[in-house]
Amino acid sequence: MPHPSIGSRRSARARRATATLATALVAAVLTAGTAVPAAAATATEPDTAVLAAALAGQQPHWEPCGLPDVAPEQEAQLRLTCATVTVPRDWHNPTDGKTIQVRVSRTAATGSDRKGVLLVNPGGPGGSGLSLAPYVALSAPELAAHYDVIGFDPRGVGQSTPLLCTVTYTDEDVTNDLITRANVAGCRSTELTKYITTEQTTYDMDFIRVLLGERKLNYLGYSYGTWLGTWYAATFPSRTGRMVLDSVAAVGSSTLQETWDLQPFTRDRAFQEQLLPYMARHADLYGRGTDPMAIREMFERAGGTRLGMGPFMFGYFILGALYDTTNYPTAAAAVNAVIEYYEEWNGWTPEQILAAATEKLLAAPGIDAANRAYIQQSRAAAEVALKAERNRVAPTQGTAEYTYDIDYVFEVIRCQDGQWNDSVDYWNAFSRRLTRDAPLVAPFLQNPPACAYWPTANKMPKPDRKTFPKVLMLQSELDVATAYEGALAASRKLPGASMISVDNEGSHGVFPYYTPCVDDPVYAYLLDGRLPDEQYTGCQAVPLPGETTVYEVGGKLTGKGTVRTQLISDDMRAANRMLKRMLRTEPGPSYPE
Repeated sequence: MPHPSIGSRRSARARRATATLATALVAAVLTAGTAVPAAAATATEPDTAVLAAALAGQQPHWEPCGLPDVAPEQEAQLRLTCATVTVPRDWHNPTDGKTIQVRVSRTAATGSDRKGVLLVNPGGPGGSGLSLAPYVALSAPELAAHYDVIGFDPRGVGQSTPLLCTVTYTDEDVTNDLITRANVAGCRSTELTKYITTEQTTYDMDFIRVLLGERKLNYLGYSYGTWLGTWYAATFPSRTGRMVLDSVAAVGSSTLQETWDLQPFTRDRAFQEQLLPYMARHADLYGRGTDPMAIREMFERAGGTRLGMGPFMFGYFILGALYDTTNYPTAAAAVNAVIEYYEEWNGWTPEQILAAATEKLLAAPGIDAANRAYIQQSRAAAEVALKAERNRVAPTQGTAEYTYDIDYVFEVIRCQDGQWNDSVDYWNAFSRRLTRDAPLVAPFLQNPPACAYWPTANKMPKPDRKTFPKVLMLQSELDVATAYEGALAASRKLPGASMISVDNEGSHGVFPYYTPCVDDPVYAYLLDGRLPDEQYTGCQAVPLPGETTVYEVGGKLTGKGTVRTQLISDDMRAANRMLKRMLRTEPGPSYPE
């Protein structure tokens, strides 16, 4: 069967970025591979049907979802419905009478050869997953023909029982670090917080399987969803069916800290190795010449991410675009705006910069409908953040103490999933390292993270080599959120894992990619249970927007199907030296010493 054009693929990926975060025809299934045996049950595996007791007798009431990003005709086509299920608040004490709700979405398999359910999760942590089910069903109809695709809002999130932390601030909480400490203290004293963990969510997932009457839970998880899926498979190995982990967190680690420790370097790498060369190849559009290093110097001379409008533009328009290379025209236009307007917009309020930047970006060359949607989405997110900041700051005038309910579920989950380094000295040294080796992102990471102040005894169970199911992993080379290096290390720690690498790709979230090399093995596995013959498969990226050639960036594919990468590349080192020299030799308002 034919694959869609590159343009079709890019539109689909842009929809995924909208559908799954803050979002054709498919290939024929391969006919060769290795059979995947079912894992044997273990004596220590929890039984959620028994633990839930009377709750296991509930019958989900399926009703229209009314999701804002799913058109009515799509809802009808997919037979999309939603239900709310009741689960124990604490799976370790399920008979205490305390319960919470989890909202679930479902598309119905359209074919006669139904294979079960495919639970999907978009990541986060704390990402709403209700809309991911219809996205997967629409973008991968071959899967929707054979599976009921199941999405859900994890506990603490969205339409499930939400977690709001009650936080009390004082008028002395004027630094980011003091505010972070107050947030942690408030969350830790909020009763529901200790039950909003990945471990508790894996029990919810298995209970959803029970209520749906399924023997196995098949799974497709993106980003943090790979951590969630691994935790589920390690806890319920005999109940795990076919599992695809896309854009893989450092799942072989005891904590999520490694995943976030790598991000500053991957973001600097994508910016320097792929975005700026893209701008340089399109000097006709951006007018900044053909030398990526010269463009970086112009950006840094305009304040970079340190001062002026640059931090705002990077935080709200550039960084998000680095997650999906279909939005590179927006990222390039935002870099260009910083270079062009940093003097004119100097001293403007964030609201003024947002209005002017939105207008300029929407009118920039190369901005298609998907990029316009991303710009408007980013504008809306910035408006919400600015409003929240105004509301937080306003009561400080003459007020000694004030209390807010805040959404802190992202930190709650990642901090409670394993103990982070709790040494302030360590984080101060890490900040100094970022200033030297990852200066693009370093200005945003000058204080210890919330997890440094959050003690926990939770820890992901170690996968048992005898029972852990075989999984298929997908990873792009220049992913800015889950580093290729972390995914490759995870592939060596998970028993029997297979991994598909996409060379020269920078997007976070791969499947569906609409190339045979990437997608065919996924369909072969999910539809027939056959993994690739080799542990590692190397695939090539598709061209960036407006291009017909794939340019070699970063590392190179090896003969073993992996990509040989450098976390700090030669170009990054050259850019870092340039910036250090600039800050030393050109002191002034934009270049503090």
